[in-house]
Amino acid sequence: MSNHLQKLIVFLACCSIFPSAQAQSFNTHPPHGWQLMDYATDSVYGASVNKAYAELLKGKKSHPVIVAVIDGGLDTSQQDLRGHIWINPGEIPNNGIDDDHNGYVDDVHGWNFIGGKNGKNIINESSEADREYYRLQQLFGSVSDSQQVKKKLLPEYRYWLKLKARREADSADNAETYQNLSRVLNIFDEVDSVLRKGLGRDTITFKSLKGFEPEDSASAWALSIAYRIFDRIGDDESLEAYIAEGKEYLKQTKQKLDDLHKDPNAQRREIVGDNPFDIHDRNYGNNNIATGNPMHGTHVAGIIAATRGNDIGMDGIADNVIIMPVRVVPDGDERDKDVALGIRYAVDNGAQIINMSFGKPYSPQKKWVDKAVKYAERKGVLLVHAAGNESSDDDTVPNYPNADFLNSHKRAWNFINVGASTAGPDSLIVASFSNYGKREVDLFAPGDEIYSTVTHNQYASYSGTSMASPMVAGVAALILEYYPRLTARQLKYVIEHSVTTLPGDSVYIPGTDKKTLFANLSRTGGLLNAYQALKLAATLHGKRHISRKQEKRLQQIVAMIKAQQGQSPDDDEDD
Repeated sequence: MSNHLQKLIVFLACCSIFPSAQAQSFNTHPPHGWQLMDYATDSVYGASVNKAYAELLKGKKSHPVIVAVIDGGLDTSQQDLRGHIWINPGEIPNNGIDDDHNGYVDDVHGWNFIGGKNGKNIINESSEADREYYRLQQLFGSVSDSQQVKKKLLPEYRYWLKLKARREADSADNAETYQNLSRVLNIFDEVDSVLRKGLGRDTITFKSLKGFEPEDSASAWALSIAYRIFDRIGDDESLEAYIAEGKEYLKQTKQKLDDLHKDPNAQRREIVGDNPFDIHDRNYGNNNIATGNPMHGTHVAGIIAATRGNDIGMDGIADNVIIMPVRVVPDGDERDKDVALGIRYAVDNGAQIINMSFGKPYSPQKKWVDKAVKYAERKGVLLVHAAGNESSDDDTVPNYPNADFLNSHKRAWNFINVGASTAGPDSLIVASFSNYGKREVDLFAPGDEIYSTVTHNQYASYSGTSMASPMVAGVAALILEYYPRLTARQLKYVIEHSVTTLPGDSVYIPGTDKKTLFANLSRTGGLLNAYQALKLAATLHGKRHISRKQEKRLQQIVAMIKAQQGQSPDDDEDD
């Protein structure tokens, strides 16, 4: 779920249009950077990253680690990410030649799998459910009875009936959402107009409301609504910007309704030009990894890699990490083919950890993704994935990609699925939006109101398992920086066996007013803890084989990044 949608659901709940099944918000917002803090010293359930630096890592030498961020793009010019963006040492920039012969021309900083060779790019995309419905409608659209269907096609026919029912329900939901959002946005426009007139300002922020004394009932009403909004979204954003986000989502909802009867693959054919149903048709896309709306990917990257201690914005987790951007996620559902090839691209170009803050309820070409996951397994690459934001049980309602291999009882050993936690208190430790699952979700990590980098050198607080996943990827990178011989299997072991547990505490089951033991909502029953993970890592004998070729390539990348930043190769050699 996008951050825009989360915010819109928040303001719908604020205005009592949809009743909230579970109130799990705080009267006060956690401090910026709470995700790095420690409960013993800061009274918030952060991942104890700052404590690890202060007590375990001081004076120790770190080694560079490459983390691929497979997402919706990334703003490589973000000030807090400078010096942390991957450079392909085998590619000469902007010469129009595939210098390293990897099939991707001028992929200097990564690759965009949802762009065309003519420079056009997919921004908004159809849902997987719509694509599957359209595909199967060609077969079953005129069928009124299962007796008309050949026996071998019955499974797909039943699948299509489920898609049809889901599509009709989604269509009704979108129509209701459009109607309700229109009404709410009209109210918010009125609130904004009244406050701007009363305050004599063009922009309404939380700070601007302080000291404002309403002179009439309209102003008092507007002030009351505004305070309710800012109480939920924080004070980092103006009311006008918030309303603009709402209108953008309203526009997207209207587009979904308009697109119901259109070919969901038409745009793909026009812009990208590949065959999305052929995994062997690989050499497509372009090198524009900052196109579209890279806010989400930039936020994710900042959680992992924003420069520590520079007094700008915020601190990331890992102090010597290199981010490799891979764009496969549009505003809509990513395609399995792009996910599979994105994983392979990251692995082939040296990523040791891959963060995947995306997901969807259908995966028609899951076998392609499974093969890519197995490829990453063989190459010793750790995959970290967001569990989803539907307040749903991943054990019963699948969220893709996942660790379960198709038509098999086997699971990927290099895959970590992450739910989102809050700053506390204990009963509210699980974020109300987060998916969970005793089998499918491995652990929880901070994912509520996480302050991080966004585009144009700005910063914002986002919530979602999309934020929790890079917390785990970042801690994995931090461990690997100081213990570079640990394998992906060992990294997963360390992270899962060092969690903070809350053995006696009952928590709300997301999306309900019912409680259960925290241990029942994930495999480990725990919260990410970088401090304990590093202590455990120190006791292990690393089994990762690092070839001279890999070492030399990494040194090349580091040297190129330093040269780009105006540093000599020997600068900060102890960092």
